[in-house]
Amino acid sequence: MSHKITVTLPQLAKMIDHSLLHPTMTDADIRAGLQIARAHHVATACVKPYAIPLAKQELAGSDVLICPVIGFPHGNSTTEIKVLEATAAAQAGGAEIDMVVNVGKVLGGDWVYVTEEIRRINEAVVANGAALKVIFENDYLQPEQIARLCEICSQLEVAFVKTSTGYGFVKQGDGSYKYRGATVAHLKLMREKSAEKVQIKAAGGVRTLDDLLHVMSLGVTRIGATATVAILEEARKRGIGNEPVEVAFKPMVAEGITGGY
Repeated sequence: MSHKITVTLPQLAKMIDHSLLHPTMTDADIRAGLQIARAHHVATACVKPYAIPLAKQELAGSDVLICPVIGFPHGNSTTEIKVLEATAAAQAGGAEIDMVVNVGKVLGGDWVYVTEEIRRINEAVVANGAALKVIFENDYLQPEQIARLCEICSQLEVAFVKTSTGYGFVKQGDGSYKYRGATVAHLKLMREKSAEKVQIKAAGGVRTLDDLLHVMSLGVTRIGATATVAILEEARKRGIGNEPVEVAFKPMVAEGITGGY
């Protein structure tokens, strides 16, 4: 079976949130990453809240937006603190806000708490002129929980639902930790269970041009990536430029939907 899609280089660049979220990143590391985001005209640079002033400085006059993360990476702050953090991040210059759900409340089925928290954060973000992306951390969840979150976010008219933080490692039986991030099965489920106007962001595991093209074909409109330079350089090598061109891609392995520990 042939897998093909028609794309342009600017279109691919504007699908990328360039991720600058690793806990060990120094200001110098973040500054270098922001210059990459600027040079490649990606959609946003994804930063921790304290780095918003640095991002504003480095991205001034560019077409790259700032995307701070809230309750990152485990989503365990109180709703009040998450609302304050999201409000402050939007007022400081964040155009898009990525927040993490309270995973324990999702796993416990406390949908009233989960819904109210997302509602309050979304209202605060929108009131300050920004858009919200809700991170589920799918590695921890079962399909029915992912579906329910999609339905809640659709009802609340959230801008994006997002698969993962990139840091949701799950403890295995042998004591090691494993992380998968965005999978084909989960992305299909999220697109199916979300309202049409809710966009899908794939994060974690989208590392190559082929990965990006495949998730695009599934209806994903944004990815979180650290491999931005490699992805866009490969696109140029394959003849993707400013004019639409049809390209073939190698599909990602379609993993089954699993969850839990």
